[in-house]
Amino acid sequence: MSEFLYAVGNRIRALRKQRGWTQEQLAEKANLHYSYLSSMERGERNVTIESLEKIILALEINPMQIFNFADTNVLEERADKEATLQAIYALLQDRNTDEVKMVYRVLKDMLNTFSGSGHSKNNST
Repeated sequence: MSEFLYAVGNRIRALRKQRGWTQEQLAEKANLHYSYLSSMERGERNVTIESLEKIILALEINPMQIFNFADTNVLEERADKEATLQAIYALLQDRNTDEVKMVYRVLKDMLNTFSGSGHSKNNST
């Protein structure tokens, strides 16, 4: 696998995740098959200029953003964090108030134990 193809695919994945889109959603917007997009994101498929143009138009980005590899990890981390926070919210939204408060206290205590290793501490509520 080419490192360049892998970097381009990784960048497409990061930009897709930043928007909160699935591979299927981006593939539909770009008029591509989702399995083709999936193999592109993994760097396993040679990307045609035409397919790249479809992805750029679907993402509504400047073409140069596809090749801005410097902030790929930052975008992926932000997207992963947002997805995790949404998953936590989904787990708690159907719980009663006492259960949510108990989870909050446990989580707060856990985070306070991390504060010695450079993580920030939140003492609200």
